[in-house]
Amino acid sequence: MSARVHPAGPRSGEHVDDRPLDALPADLNRLDPVIWPRHAGRGADGAMVLAGNDVRDLAAEHGTPMMVLDEQDFRSRCRDFVNAYGRAEAVHYAGKAFLCTQVVRWLDEEGLSLDVCTGGELRLALRAGFPPHRITFHGSNKSDAELELAAEVGVGAIVVDSYDEIGRLAGIAERRRLVRGSDADSDPIRLFIRVTVGVEAHTHEFIATAHEDQKFGFSLSAGDAQEAVRRIVALPGLRLIGLHSHIGSQIFDPSGFEVSARRVVSLLRQLLEDHPALADSITVLDLGGGLGIAYTSADDPPQPDVMATSLLDIVSRECQAAGLVVPDVAVEPGRAIAGPGTVTVYQVGTIKDVVLDGGVVRRYVSVDGGMSDNIRTALYDAAYTVTLASRTSTAPATRCRVVGKHCESGDIVVRDCYLPADLAVGDLLAVAATGAYCYVMASSYNRVPRPPVIAVADGAARTLLRRETDDDLMRLETW
Repeated sequence: MSARVHPAGPRSGEHVDDRPLDALPADLNRLDPVIWPRHAGRGADGAMVLAGNDVRDLAAEHGTPMMVLDEQDFRSRCRDFVNAYGRAEAVHYAGKAFLCTQVVRWLDEEGLSLDVCTGGELRLALRAGFPPHRITFHGSNKSDAELELAAEVGVGAIVVDSYDEIGRLAGIAERRRLVRGSDADSDPIRLFIRVTVGVEAHTHEFIATAHEDQKFGFSLSAGDAQEAVRRIVALPGLRLIGLHSHIGSQIFDPSGFEVSARRVVSLLRQLLEDHPALADSITVLDLGGGLGIAYTSADDPPQPDVMATSLLDIVSRECQAAGLVVPDVAVEPGRAIAGPGTVTVYQVGTIKDVVLDGGVVRRYVSVDGGMSDNIRTALYDAAYTVTLASRTSTAPATRCRVVGKHCESGDIVVRDCYLPADLAVGDLLAVAATGAYCYVMASSYNRVPRPPVIAVADGAARTLLRRETDDDLMRLETW
């Protein structure tokens, strides 16, 4: 029997049964188009080519590990969502998935709106020239400085997450009135409230965000959402323009979104009965993000148009049944846009066969990155697809575990996979679908510099984010 090392923590020395591994692939060299970027393939000599760029050339120029982003893949997925929902402004890209200056500019050029959740993300967007009125500002613990900045630049909406935040925003509105000498209601701070709708998405516990026992939003069942609206309506200088719900991440089953939409529409009906004046104010239902992507060939996420049809139909039906004007529907895709178009390229440094109980052999393939550039395997037990990228091979498949260079037993990139038996030190490996939540959660653990992000398109490559250097790692030191 093979064994699995617990990914982290005090049990790190224990062994537990492995999860079942996918069936032995018929062709180790095949790049499943469901997983890999839309412009990924293999050249005549077998090396991986990304948007016309040989990964060996990219590695020679930029070093490894590196993250390679297919620009047209990213842009085309933006357009998929715009086409699905019919309005570019309805698609609020979730910046937490991956954000940098050039990505912000791509989003602007594609006409999307942008969801940020910290002052740092907001400042990056503003510095890149993104229109403030197309920015929505989230966050469960926004600081006074963050709220002041959001109000001052005139973001499209602030998503309110607590009673305390409502009070602080009212204070900001009053100070603005005193400074400007104008009626507070003539230039109100526009708000959504985040509603916890009690839908538990079929996802990892740490990224399911709409059940009751968690930090986000106002509970619907406990009446907190209704009380939040009552307070906002009573305060000058604040204007409620929408309701927001988010049920989790990496979701394949649309039924959770449908239940959430139904409950949010029901809340809207109740609010308009209690506060008729809101009929002209609440114009948007933001149903959040969370649409999953394929990390392995076993994953089968719905396409954006399928999910859009379901959500728009349920909102329309529920509003018509309640006698309501159908509001605009907004969504917040992040992973579904940024995730599939990026691959991480590593170089193999050490190959070690370990004999386990029962004579089972585990081949450990160590690469020059690891949990510092992809923490998701250790944090969420995430599964990834990996392939030999610098060449093809006809050697038999060998069961492997791809691990990083960090001093940590949980430093695993791909827990269980098949790679060619002739894999050698110096070979390049590519891990698919690393565009979301890998770079943005990266660290300098063990003083390992963060990798560069290289954008590729039409045979050309350019650096979006350069590789971190030793000098960068030392910049906070005091001597």
